[in-house]
Amino acid sequence: MKKITILLLIITLCLTGLIKEIIAAGGPPQKNGILPSFSLQTPKDDSLKLYLGLKGDGSFAVPLIKARIVIIEIFSMYCPYCQKEAPNINDLYALIENDPKLKGKVKIIGIGAGNTAYEVDTFRKTYSIPFPLFADEDFSLHKTLGEVRTPYFIAINIKKDGSHKVVYSGLGSINEPGKFLNIITRQAGIK
Repeated sequence: MKKITILLLIITLCLTGLIKEIIAAGGPPQKNGILPSFSLQTPKDDSLKLYLGLKGDGSFAVPLIKARIVIIEIFSMYCPYCQKEAPNINDLYALIENDPKLKGKVKIIGIGAGNTAYEVDTFRKTYSIPFPLFADEDFSLHKTLGEVRTPYFIAINIKKDGSHKVVYSGLGSINEPGKFLNIITRQAGIK
């Protein structure tokens, strides 16, 4: 009788599509794991393209960014915590760019979960964000990254052979940019 009940439950879950959702909801990338595969559009702005070390047009995968560490912020224009976090992220960017040992080795990008290109551009202008931001209007990247709340930070360490691993994955404020940067660089073995 128990086998029949379990079988009926499995059939019901299959029919409703819940098994697919349960399997797909793998959560955010974990430390020492890898970043799920996804592509972003190469920025049209030459200075942003240069910052990322990219050439040409089309799309690219995050591990192709010319850096040892890439910090990804998942944000939303409408998230009050993300708005409050913007000065910290700008300070983090300044710390990196003003340190000759880190400039060019550590890069930051942002992904606007559920935000259109217009909304991402508004966020960039409002908070004077100097690094590349990418729109994720349909939440597809957000889903790929585990449907995290915002702001969420993921840092990957890119090896010389092109492989990478996640060295940080966490929700919330980075609080003190200098301490956050030290944690990330120590985890990646640079500085």
